[in-house]
This record gives sequence, structure tokens and C-alpha cells, in this order.
Amino acid sequence: MNVSRSAGVVGASIDSTAVQGEAPRAAKANPQMQAVLDQLATLGATSVEGLTPHEVRQQPSPADAVKALLEAQGRSTAPEAVSTVDNMTVPGPDGPVAIRVYTPAGTGPFPVILYIHGGGWVLADLDTYDASPRALANAAQAVVVSTHYRQAPEHPFPAAHDDTWAAYAWVLAHAASINGDPRTVALAGESVGGNMAAAISMTARDRGLQMPVHQLLVYPVANHAFDTPSYREHANASPLGRAGMQWFFRHYLTRPTDGDDPRVSILRAATVTGLPSTTVITAEIDPLRSEGEMYVKRLQNAGVDVWHYNYDGVTHEFFGMGAVVDKAREAVRIAALRLNAAFGDASRTQPPPATGDGMSVVR
Repeated sequence: MNVSRSAGVVGASIDSTAVQGEAPRAAKANPQMQAVLDQLATLGATSVEGLTPHEVRQQPSPADAVKALLEAQGRSTAPEAVSTVDNMTVPGPDGPVAIRVYTPAGTGPFPVILYIHGGGWVLADLDTYDASPRALANAAQAVVVSTHYRQAPEHPFPAAHDDTWAAYAWVLAHAASINGDPRTVALAGESVGGNMAAAISMTARDRGLQMPVHQLLVYPVANHAFDTPSYREHANASPLGRAGMQWFFRHYLTRPTDGDDPRVSILRAATVTGLPSTTVITAEIDPLRSEGEMYVKRLQNAGVDVWHYNYDGVTHEFFGMGAVVDKAREAVRIAALRLNAAFGDASRTQPPPATGDGMSVVR
């Protein structure tokens, strides 16, 4: 286990081999993660470059690979049980936006988490990313509102950002109607969902509107650039590599200069001061890891309360794989502890020290 905690000091996750002065080792998926990747390959998933969005949307997803692995292991493929799950729509700037509301057992009112799924602004939906909001609802004892959004290339930037902002505004105004507490609303998102969650926080700050009490950013897209150490190290990683990320950007951005917009490149925001407490979760084998670390550094320099957890041996998309990947369950547990601290749960005010091999934490 690698742990680096330096309150008030900029830091980054440290590889144990570097600490010992040895040559860095090539990152390798741990056996549980590799089993998912093997299933994904067996199902026929291929790299997205050269394919149309329609063709890529027909491909199996990492969620499909998890289900196939559970079947191969003779285990139940039923989703994690949540007390109630309701499908609804909310008003968006160009028509209704689909949401799914997950409510845990209990009487409420509960804290509320607006969760935004990944998929490169092009792929996936509420079904593809069903596991993460279920896990967060139970672990954090919060109502989780999972929102969809218009997708590219049919709806280019800023359509997805506009829809997720509309979902946030709806949650603030209607939290009580879903047994939620409108005073304790947090944001969570994976990949481009993490990008849009961060953009919502900055927009709320700039407009003088209610800020989320916390933002959980899971391997967020933070910059329209492809030249970081992790992009070089994991250019050909599965399920996301450099060419794949470039493909997503080409389909979402109307023109390359859209990538300069701070809603897309949150690292290029003029300032990140005044943002809510933040948890950033990254994966070792992910081209987005370095830009997540860079965003943590910016937040630290701005005085934002931020914790960063990096998990070795896992890839992009691991967070929702708790049924088969132990580190995903641990990441959800840590995320829930951080959320509960922001919600004011006095019984769980801070996460415990990192536990388990292959996780780094920066404070």
C-alpha cells in the first residue's frame, strides 16, 4: 500500500518502485480486473477508432462483461437491491431528460446525490451505468438521481453539459418531492460525468446559485489534450486508450476550439477557488489518471478540501464493478465516507487511512 498524506501541501500519488529508486514497472491489471477485460474481449469489443457512433453503440460494454463474468462464475447477475427505483423525466433545454431515482431503505429525508454517467458524451445510458448509483445509494444512505443527457454527434457540445445543468437545477428545486433534503445535495460522476459534475460546480459558483456540498469525481475528463504521462503510458489501454478518447472528443466538439472551453477542459478554468469539498478517484491503468492528478493539484493550490485516491491494478470504468472487483467496492466505501462527511454525518466525519495494497491517497 502506498499512502501519501500532506495536508495543505501539493502532492501526487507515488509509485513504490520510484520511492525505492527502481525502474518503474509496466502497469498490469490485477487478476480480478483482467478477468473483466478478458470477458470484454471474448464478447467481441473492439477499439472505437474507424467505427461510426452507431457501430460503437452496438458493441458490448464493460457492464456487459461484468454480467458475463458473473454468469461464467455461476453467480447471480441481479443488480444490487435498492429500496425503490423510479424512472422519471425532468425538463431540459431541448425536451425531457430521463432520470432514474434510487432511494435507500429508511424514512428520510435523505441527502441527495446527482450522479452523471460516463460514455464519452456519445455512448451509454442509465442502464449501462446502473451499478454505480445503486452502490452509492446504499453505501451513502442517500437518494441518488442518475441523469441521462443528449449525446453526440447528434447533439454536440454543449448539449450534454446543458442537460446535466438542468438536472441539477431540477434536483435543487424538487429534492423534497423525492424524499431528499434540498440543503444537502452533492454531485458525482464518472469519466465525462465527472467532467460535467465539476462544470456544474463552477457554473453554480459563477452564477451565485446553491453550491453542491461535495463533488465526487471518478476518473474525470479534465483537459482536451493527450500528452500527459498517463496518456503516454496507457495509450493502448482497454477499455479506454488515447485514440478512443480522441474519437469521443471529435464527435462531441463542434470545432477543436470548443476544447478550450473550461466546461470541457476544467483544468483551464480561470480559477477553481470557492469550489466544494472534493473527492477524486483515479485508476492506475487509465490515460485520464494524470489529468485527474493535475486537477487535484489545482484544487489543493486553491485551498479546496480535496482527497485523491488512486487504485493500482485497475482500469478506467472499474468503479461500477463491485460485483467482481474488490477495489471497486473499496472505492465506493471511501466515496460514501467522504460524502457522509460533507452531509454532516457526525458518526463518519473523515475516511480512515487507506487500507489494502495498491491504493494511494493524497490529502
